[in-house]
Amino acid sequence: MDIQYAYTILYVKDVPQTMVFYQNALGFEQKFITPEQDYGEIVSGATTIAFANLELATSNLKDGFVTSRLEQKPFGIELAFTTSDVQKAVDRAVEHGAVLLSALQTKPWGQDVAYIRDLNGFIIELCTPMGGGE
Repeated sequence: MDIQYAYTILYVKDVPQTMVFYQNALGFEQKFITPEQDYGEIVSGATTIAFANLELATSNLKDGFVTSRLEQKPFGIELAFTTSDVQKAVDRAVEHGAVLLSALQTKPWGQDVAYIRDLNGFIIELCTPMGGGE
């Protein structure tokens, strides 16, 4: 079968503001944004992380969807990013508006892991690579 995982698209209230957050808090670069600023992508490796505003998302999903909000419990899904220095990444993200969910822990298998929420309420895991390599 010729299927490959290509995109994760988060539905957000404000695409430009969200992209600035991901640039400042996590160091990603902007890849693309529509002239209407209702859809944008960041450079995030082999899989594209994109953002669509709520109006665009509603036009695609006529029956609606649950909107992620920071003041509500997060969805049972996360974006996970590896880094060699989890605490440094957490500190930078929190400095730029992320909310700390779970402080840095070393898991029994040796991986360092912490959880934050972005300004839209989505869960982000910051962790060292499995097996210790980048």
